[in-house]
Amino acid sequence: MTWDDELVPSEAGRTTRPSAECPVEVALAAISGRWATLVLRDLMHGPRSFSALRAGLPQLSAKVLTERLDSLVAQGLVSCSRSPGFPVRTSYELTPAGLVLRPLLVQLYRTGEALMGELAQH
Repeated sequence: MTWDDELVPSEAGRTTRPSAECPVEVALAAISGRWATLVLRDLMHGPRSFSALRAGLPQLSAKVLTERLDSLVAQGLVSCSRSPGFPVRTSYELTPAGLVLRPLLVQLYRTGEALMGELAQH
């Protein structure tokens, strides 16, 4: 098989089926899940409390926000810190790995705009 070196610059992506070792699959898994991109987007501005995230995404239920944050923490993209005392304050922040997603989110937005423009012409 001939590989496009721009699309598949390394051996890791030269697979004939989805693979957990494929860089594209890793990137897609990082942003998968309903609301994940919006939670990541809001955390790009710096640490946020659970209530601040809820306020920024008012249609997102507490249950789904908790699930998304737990998933992002488990993936190593977000860190969670709790302050001592009462009430306990919880803060979420992107890890260095989470910050790596910024250019991907920017490019996905630009690509979506371009697609919307192209599809509107047809």
